[in-house]
Amino acid sequence: MKFKSKALLTAGFMTIAGLGATAAQAVDLTMYYPVAVGGPVTKIIDDMVQGFQKENPDIKVEAVYAGNYTDTMTKAMTAMKGGQPPQLSVLFSTDLFTLMDEQAIVPIDELAGADGKEWLNSFYPAFMENGQVGGKTWSVPFQRSTIVLYYNKDAFKEAGITRPPRTLSEFDADAVKLTKPDGDSFSQLGFMPNFHGYESTTTHLVAQWSPTYFDADGKSTVDSDPAFPAMFTWQKHLVDTLGGYDKLEKHRSTFGDELGSKNPFMTGQVAMAIDGEWRAGMVDDAGVQFDYGVAPFPVPDGQVDTYGKGYLSGTIIGIASTSKKQNAAWELVKYLTTDTRAVVSFANAIHNIPSTNKALESSDLDRSQAVDAFIKIAQNPNSTTTPASPNGGAYQLTLQDVGYAYESGKETDLQGSLDRAAKQIDTDIDRAR
Repeated sequence: MKFKSKALLTAGFMTIAGLGATAAQAVDLTMYYPVAVGGPVTKIIDDMVQGFQKENPDIKVEAVYAGNYTDTMTKAMTAMKGGQPPQLSVLFSTDLFTLMDEQAIVPIDELAGADGKEWLNSFYPAFMENGQVGGKTWSVPFQRSTIVLYYNKDAFKEAGITRPPRTLSEFDADAVKLTKPDGDSFSQLGFMPNFHGYESTTTHLVAQWSPTYFDADGKSTVDSDPAFPAMFTWQKHLVDTLGGYDKLEKHRSTFGDELGSKNPFMTGQVAMAIDGEWRAGMVDDAGVQFDYGVAPFPVPDGQVDTYGKGYLSGTIIGIASTSKKQNAAWELVKYLTTDTRAVVSFANAIHNIPSTNKALESSDLDRSQAVDAFIKIAQNPNSTTTPASPNGGAYQLTLQDVGYAYESGKETDLQGSLDRAAKQIDTDIDRAR
């Protein structure tokens, strides 16, 4: 007997269900990818699926595309709430609370049984934080990402800068030195601070202040934590210092696609960029005509002792509660997360950081200067991420809107904007519960 059902896959949180009561049962699976994923990511996940099928020949997996990240997430959540969960779906990790509240996932440590403790200990401890709530492990990491500073070494040398900046005051000074105005635009911009500048997002930047997004009662603290006004004030000052919002936006309109070979850092349009570890591999593959470096993003001047930290993100995997075949789901989760060869191959292909201790120590892991920098940031105890919320990443979008309005000058009352944002975040979360 064969079970035919569907699955979804996109970047963020992975939910697995319906694989068969045991790994020996014959099961047909369809695994959906988001349209945004392609190239090496698609190939390596296909390779991982094939590796799993070799060890579990009675479980057949077909991989197809399923729309963009938002569409895939919506489809998966609709299916789960309707009692027909996909076998494989990846949603943003901030949706963990939603999945718990809706009883869409089960604690993995309860399914792991005797294997559980040893298996959980195989993960690097700092990578487990997103998935552990209330003394239970609801999800485990698949791959981890770090946000870092990329800098053009040739441009630094020309400007007389001898090392990457460690504090934001040093960073601002370097950004000015590296900027070359050209009429109403630039031939080279030291840094693109605008929040539409790809990875220069509110959450990535404010991480350097080590913010607290919610208090013990789950209420938003964006109006009371000094990290938020400090970040917005710094960012707005840098926007104004480098030429103003309109001039920067005009330059930004000339940028190529973020994930393509015409990315502005790769073309030399910006000399410094905040980006993820995937950029290093893309720069290497593109064969750019300059030498580049990777370093932790600078920290506020009053937090020099925390230099080396950064923003962490990544994918986490969980098992759907409505699955009647959770034993097989457990086998798949175990393979995807702890098969060292598969995990290292995936990390090398997408220039990401593997989550297990063995994978981090593997001689097969590409250990370039960039990768070593990423791992050190990921291991830094001061590195942070955005916390889980009952309505996913909605609070991040609310905060992002504050940034868009403030940097452009449409909103001048920063504290008032943060007060309204906090109220909106609390209202949205209450509605989601």
